[in-house]
Amino acid sequence: MSFLDTLTAHLPEVKGPLQKRLPFKEKLKWSLIILVLFFVMGLVPLFGLGANALQQFEFLSIILGASFGSIISLGIGPLVTASIVLQLLVGTGILKFDLATSEGKKKFQGLQKVTSIFFIIFEAAIYVLMGGLAPSPGLAGTAAYAQLEIVLIVQLFIGGIMILFMDEVISKWGFGSGISLFIAAGVAQQIFITAFNFLPSPTNPEIAAGAIPALFQSLAAGDVTTAALKLAAVISTVIVFAICVFGQAMKVEIPLTFGRVRGYGIRWPLNFFYTSNIPVILIAALMANVQLFATLLERWGYPLLGTFSGNTPISGLVYWINSPDLVQNMIRGSFTVAQLGQAGLYMLLMIVGAVVFSIFWVQTANMDAASQAKQILSSGLQIPGFRRDERVLTHILNRYIWPLTIVGGASIGLLAAIADLSSALSRGTGILLMVMIIYKLYEEISKQHLMDMHPMMRKFME
Repeated sequence: MSFLDTLTAHLPEVKGPLQKRLPFKEKLKWSLIILVLFFVMGLVPLFGLGANALQQFEFLSIILGASFGSIISLGIGPLVTASIVLQLLVGTGILKFDLATSEGKKKFQGLQKVTSIFFIIFEAAIYVLMGGLAPSPGLAGTAAYAQLEIVLIVQLFIGGIMILFMDEVISKWGFGSGISLFIAAGVAQQIFITAFNFLPSPTNPEIAAGAIPALFQSLAAGDVTTAALKLAAVISTVIVFAICVFGQAMKVEIPLTFGRVRGYGIRWPLNFFYTSNIPVILIAALMANVQLFATLLERWGYPLLGTFSGNTPISGLVYWINSPDLVQNMIRGSFTVAQLGQAGLYMLLMIVGAVVFSIFWVQTANMDAASQAKQILSSGLQIPGFRRDERVLTHILNRYIWPLTIVGGASIGLLAAIADLSSALSRGTGILLMVMIIYKLYEEISKQHLMDMHPMMRKFME
């Protein structure tokens, strides 16, 4: 590990704040700056780009926090992929880090940054060399084509590095994490456009592209089918929002008392979605990467992961991990039994994947019972009626944490799958992630910064 220590010591990093607690205005300022920069970079096209084969998979770019064809075409894909790989290696015991110590955390974060940079280079090369983001086909076989490939890879690398450090800025100077913020921003933008865009639809110029304007136009024209499709999309979106907020508010509260102060105590909350949105981000990003690589392999002449018709998977692995739009197909009358089997397998994969990543995340993010027990005892708290012993507290917490990890992970995987199978605006998984991210940000802000924000903002948060 000495080589890794040397390498991580020479890597550039965002310096954290000197004060222990940043004020609300400071965090808000940096979060807004990074968000504006993220949207601006999404509008910067890649120089020398000719064929953008990934444009047809725009729905995947929402989960990846990317904008295909721009300098941030990689999005958060490399960062999430690096996190998945490291969690698998740490969870299986191949890599051993003592994450309970600051030195162990520092080494793990350094390795995660190195792995992220590796995947930035790897995915940039894959996207370009396999034809996903390639120069003009008319230059194929010339020296200019090879030079433009290198230029595209360099641009994607710069964009990926920018996303890496923007995530680090948010983590140290803003609210939450950059990965979560970029996903929420992309999904919110997509929902707003798909709901209220009044410009003509490219597939049907007679109606608007947005669901709400199209709903009223189709009702006025007597087009019942289109009206039903748009109404189902709006209703599904509202239902997904409501279920997400309800599930996020569910929690188990463990009563604790201050050992040295009699008569005073608090409740230690354990959310039903114990690992929050992390398992869904990881499993959704993993499945999105599989679909992207399947597209590139098919274009290269090796359809090892399946084939596509337009942007719809029709065979292979990618067909079975793709979610059919059951509600839309039922309204159109194109529902088949095969789609039901595809939907069942998709739900199973989402549930199992979310449970697996929930377990890995609990082990690697200091959310296990032993870590929680240490945190409780270090705060001077204990469970009333039990002696102040870390082993006793760990045993009691295990009764709650492991069931919440497994059942909560399975529930959020099921909810994400149902959201994807509905006709919700944008991607169902994206809506789920956005609601959970915003809810978590709301809880964090109201807990830490309620007293140092503007009175009008404080009244709104209350």
